[in-house]
Amino acid sequence: MRRRGLLLLPALLAGCALGPDYRPPSVPASAAGGFVSTGPAVVQAPLPDDWWVLYQDPELNRLVAQAFAANTNLKEAEANLAAARAVLENARNGLFPQTDLELSGTYGRDPVTDEILVLTGHKPQTTWIYDAVLDASYELDLFGHVRRTIEEARDSAEAQMAARDDLRVTIAAETARAYGEICTSGERIMVAQRSLDLATRQYQIVQQRFTAGAGTQFDVTRQGVVVAQQQAVLPPLEGQRRAALFELADLLGETPAQAPREVLSCQAAMKLSAPVPVGDGAALLARRPDIREADRKYAAALAGVGVATADLFPRVTINGFYGGVSSELRLLSSNNGLAWGIGPAISWSFPNLYGQYTLLAQAKAQSRAALAGYDSVVLRALTETEQALTTYESQLDQHAALAQADEQAKLAFAQAQDQLAAGAISALDLLTAEQTLISADAALAASDATLVQDQIGLFKALGGGWK
Repeated sequence: MRRRGLLLLPALLAGCALGPDYRPPSVPASAAGGFVSTGPAVVQAPLPDDWWVLYQDPELNRLVAQAFAANTNLKEAEANLAAARAVLENARNGLFPQTDLELSGTYGRDPVTDEILVLTGHKPQTTWIYDAVLDASYELDLFGHVRRTIEEARDSAEAQMAARDDLRVTIAAETARAYGEICTSGERIMVAQRSLDLATRQYQIVQQRFTAGAGTQFDVTRQGVVVAQQQAVLPPLEGQRRAALFELADLLGETPAQAPREVLSCQAAMKLSAPVPVGDGAALLARRPDIREADRKYAAALAGVGVATADLFPRVTINGFYGGVSSELRLLSSNNGLAWGIGPAISWSFPNLYGQYTLLAQAKAQSRAALAGYDSVVLRALTETEQALTTYESQLDQHAALAQADEQAKLAFAQAQDQLAAGAISALDLLTAEQTLISADAALAASDATLVQDQIGLFKALGGGWK
């Protein structure tokens, strides 16, 4: 029996971890396949982590790198991750003996010492009392309380890491979005200025025709309206570009006064030279940090159930102490002042376990909520990606149609100028052709801006931007 007990002792000391073990949550089988909204503008190839390099724009690459290094929100996320890792290390400390060393010296009268002196025929006296004690305790963790606590802290730290990575996705996308807004606003300002120059030239021509007796004052006034309308287009575009510049400064961790005004020289929309690589559903689920964060939160919730389950059972520790008490330092380690002891201790809330059962019910409910949250994040990721694909493809179709309309408007305006000179059409027809060209140019430039934003929205939905 003694030998059997010795053989069972290691297993008893190892104990068992109570509560449910983590299993990866299941996802719908259809979620791992190809996307349903793909078209000729995308390919089922792996998405690079640094997707912004696909634009082949060194300035954009520099801005994203600076945002990763200086963004204040990302610094906050790094600090939160460091705190979560510290909590994990503190939980791991439960695997080792806990020690406490107390050293003290007190000058005065001690009732116990005085009583001993009186009993031995001596007078009470004021003296120094020195105390040195080392306490140690070790939890056997028979039911896995320590191990489940470590699991919960580890999973929570990994969830915090995923949250940091998800923030990187957002920062990369928003930096590219702000820079793209600056560039496309510059392009739209350039187009609007070109249209204003065109309207101004036509205004001068109409005035000359009126002076020569070939037109009316109404023609002059009507063309003046077109000039004024085109002048009104510029201020909002300028304001939009400045607002994007200040947004970019915030992403770079700088004040508005420190905004990188050199990027205002960009006056052309960012272009992709190849179809967007989007991968498939399986790659999306593996890549998006918000899905990994939800998975880690679910794992942490399950570990919390284990902690609450273990709290229903006794916690067994081995406690010990060693030290001494003396009125002289040199006598602290002598037999007269030496004290030591070792033995087991059990702490248990039995028989009133109602509080522990309510905590267990709470932990189980939180694990169900975490699982539902994971399912929700998966569905949202798939939906966001399909929506981004659909929006991008439809915007490409619209952009192609607007480009064709712009070419036709330019041709029609040139023809109208020739026909007016030949007397085949009226000034009103030329004005109509001019307004059509101005509207077509503006619509194409606006479509360029929307197309860039839709591309970046697709990259963000795909979860690129972290390594």
